[in-house]
Amino acid sequence: MALDLSRIRALCFDVDGTISDTDDHIVARLAGLIDAVPGVSGRRAEKLARQTVMALETPVHAAYAKLDELGLDVPLTRLRDRLRSIKRLEGDPAHTRNPEAADEVPHEMVAGVQQMIHTLARHFPMCTISTGGAPRVERFLEHYGVRKHFTAVIGSQTTRRMKPHPEPLLFAAREMGVRPEECLMIGDTTIDIRTGVAAGAQTVGVLCGFGTELELREAGAGLILATTSDLLGVLQPAEDTLEGTAQPKPAS
Repeated sequence: MALDLSRIRALCFDVDGTISDTDDHIVARLAGLIDAVPGVSGRRAEKLARQTVMALETPVHAAYAKLDELGLDVPLTRLRDRLRSIKRLEGDPAHTRNPEAADEVPHEMVAGVQQMIHTLARHFPMCTISTGGAPRVERFLEHYGVRKHFTAVIGSQTTRRMKPHPEPLLFAAREMGVRPEECLMIGDTTIDIRTGVAAGAQTVGVLCGFGTELELREAGAGLILATTSDLLGVLQPAEDTLEGTAQPKPAS
C-alpha cells in the first residue's frame, strides 16, 4: 500500500505516542515502581514496564471504544468528575488538588515534531484527534508554541463518538474545509489507523508509540514511519528542510 500524495490537503494527528511522548512517560513511572522489586532493576525494569504498557494499550483503547459504542463514555466521565468534586468539598486530602494536576507538567514532544509542525503548517491545515480531554492537549500544544498551527483540537467530548469511529475525523475535515478523503491520519495505534480508514482518509502509522509495524499494516496503514517527524520528508521535497530555508512545492 502507498500514499497518493496528490490527494493530501490536510493532516490529522493523534497525540499520545504520536506527537507527545506520553507513552515513554508512563513507562518511566512504571519502571520506577518495578525497580523497587528485589531482583528486578535497571534495564530489566524498563523492559518489563514497556512490555506491560504495550500489552495494555490495545485493550484500554478497546474499552474506550466499547463504552463509546454503548453511549456510556459521557455519563461515566460526568460521574467521575462529580465524585471528584464531592471528595474535594469534603476535604479529602487525596482529592484536594486539581484532578488533572498530573498533566500540568507537559510531557516531552516526540523528537523533531515541534519543528516539523512549524514547517508543515505553511502548507496544510492541521487538527489533533485524541481520546483524552481537549484541555490537556491544548495546554501541551501551547507549552511547545504550536497551538496556533492547529485548526481544531478534538478530544473525547468534542464529538458524540470517539476513535475508532470516524466521527472525530469527519468533524476535523469540516473544520479544515476539506473532504475526509483529502485528509491524512497519522497515529501510533490501530485505533488511529482504523479511524482514518473508516472515514475514507489515507493513513500513516508511526513506530515511536506502541503500535507494531505488523498490526499497523494489518489495520490498513498506507505507510509506516519510524517516527512522526519523518513525515516531513514524505510530504515535502528534500530541499524543504526542517529549518525552512527553501520554498517547498505544494503537496498537491
